[in-house]
Amino acid sequence: MNRRISETLELRDLEDGRKICCRGCGRPIAAAGTSWKPHAAFSAVAVATQPGAPSAVHPDVVHRRFSCPACGKLLDCETALPDDPFLDDVVSP
Repeated sequence: MNRRISETLELRDLEDGRKICCRGCGRPIAAAGTSWKPHAAFSAVAVATQPGAPSAVHPDVVHRRFSCPACGKLLDCETALPDDPFLDDVVSP
């Protein structure tokens, strides 16, 4: 059974259990019931360096991007300070 979680992620029943998978290529990212973001490809860019960024943005604020490690599809993004933990995104099995 496949269950759509978002535009980019789905929950799949695989031989080794339920997994959160990329909807683009089907690659398993993490086990259901665990945070998937630490298993994704990760990049961070200072918001202030982005085109169109307001001048009032603190220089430490970053835009985090989480991508599929297999196909590179953007799975999610968040804005945070560099030392902030990832927003915990756990999908119940």
